[in-house]
Amino acid sequence: MFLVSACVALAGAEVIDRIAVSVGNAVSSAAKRATADRMVEQKLVRRELELSRFPAPDASAVEAEWNEFRKQRYPEGSALERALAEYGITEQGVKDALLWQLTLLRFIEIRFRPGVQVSDGDIEEYFEKDVRPAAEASRPSQSTSLEDYRDRIRETLTGQRADVELDNWLKEVRQRTEIVFHEEVFQ
Repeated sequence: MFLVSACVALAGAEVIDRIAVSVGNAVSSAAKRATADRMVEQKLVRRELELSRFPAPDASAVEAEWNEFRKQRYPEGSALERALAEYGITEQGVKDALLWQLTLLRFIEIRFRPGVQVSDGDIEEYFEKDVRPAAEASRPSQSTSLEDYRDRIRETLTGQRADVELDNWLKEVRQRTEIVFHEEVFQ
């Protein structure tokens, strides 16, 4: 049995989540702890979304993602239903997970990406260090130009730096929030 209790120390302690999951003996205590950490982070983000009244994506966005997934991975009509049944999940469960992913991506896009700066020097350094060697190794007979990769590199670096900003924000929020892990359940 695995129990995570997260408490918030803002204007008095308030329980924000209590989760119990049976995971069996095959899961290590480190894996249980890592899962608990991810769950706490998700709860902190969800709390921020609620407090800031962050708008959820439209259902049409979820439907579009769902339809694209279905088309690419399960073009036969009944194959998806069999896979869902095999894993014991529902179509609505998958759509709910898609909605969370889209919401999280939008939150990161709006909250952290605008403050990210990527200079031409950063792009050139990434190209020389990472892209050029990989491109030349995979296609030795073709020339490799920075201009062919500039936009993708800028997007990659922006995404990486937005992730760092998210991590920094989560660390800050965790410091302001009392989170109690009952270590005995991780054994």
